[in-house]
Amino acid sequence: MLRKMLEKDRKRLKRKVHIRKRISGTPQRPRMTVTRSNRRISIQVIDDTQGHTLVSASTLEKELRTIKATVAGAAQLGEIMGKRLLEKDIKSVVFDRNGYLYHGIVKALADGARKVGVQF
Repeated sequence: MLRKMLEKDRKRLKRKVHIRKRISGTPQRPRMTVTRSNRRISIQVIDDTQGHTLVSASTLEKELRTIKATVAGAAQLGEIMGKRLLEKDIKSVVFDRNGYLYHGIVKALADGARKVGVQF
C-alpha cells in the first residue's frame, strides 16, 4: 500500500514539473495555484516575476474552517477567491492545477472562480 501511495505522489509531481515548465505568472496575469489534501484546500495567486503571493484563500482560515474539502466546498472556496481577486482588481489569471487531475475538487474550484467573473 505504501508503494502505491509513493507511486501516486511521484506521478503527480512529474505532472507538476511538466506543467510548471510552461506556466508562469506575471503582474498582469498572475498564476493561481491549488493545493489540496483529504481535509484541506488552499489557493494562492502568485506573481512569479517578484515571487510574491498577491491573494490567498484556505480552509485553514478561521472564517473558512466550516468549508469541507468536497466538490461543493471547493466551489464555495473558488467563489470566495474570485471575489478577493476582483477586490484587488485582478480579472485574469493563469490556472495551475499543481499536477492534480482536472476533475472533481479542482474543476469545481475553477468553475467557482469563473462564476464570479475571473477569466483563465
